[in-house]
Amino acid sequence: MSKAFTKENEDDDHLDATPELPQGIKNYITPGGYQRLKDEFDQLWKVERPELVKTITWAASNGDRSENGDYIYGKRRLREIDRRLRFLSKRLDSAEIVDPSQRGACDQVFFGATVTVCNALNEKQTYSIVGMDEADPGSGRISWISPLAKALLKAHEGDVVTLHTPGGVEELEVIEIHYQAL
Repeated sequence: MSKAFTKENEDDDHLDATPELPQGIKNYITPGGYQRLKDEFDQLWKVERPELVKTITWAASNGDRSENGDYIYGKRRLREIDRRLRFLSKRLDSAEIVDPSQRGACDQVFFGATVTVCNALNEKQTYSIVGMDEADPGSGRISWISPLAKALLKAHEGDVVTLHTPGGVEELEVIEIHYQAL
């Protein structure tokens, strides 16, 4: 099929792998997570996008756009940046910032808590409960809507919580809870 009969601006929104907020759920986020999203938005909006627009303008002035790699790639990258900017804008607008360092001494697990748990094999692990957009399980940061965080929420030090996993049921003892800036 000739390129003349294809849309240049195909809807690529389905390619965005970032999850939507579940219906009726607040977008809790730590101040550090909010700042990272804002910094990414500013970088895309103030630096990358203007440079890309200049490149696309230059490439378009070179003539035939159908075989112009700079133009084609630039337009595709511009769509990706605009999609990410829309996503970040929605998330920043709906963000509800919660500073864990302001909670003070508390022996119960809430959003922003850093929790140390011990499993049946006496292995200790530490998790920080953070917002969806700042979760990084490899670094011990879990989303507050994850199954592990849901099992831990509202638990006290010394409580044993039950975590249902695909591999079966696991019991975790809450060893320590503290709140710090993340």
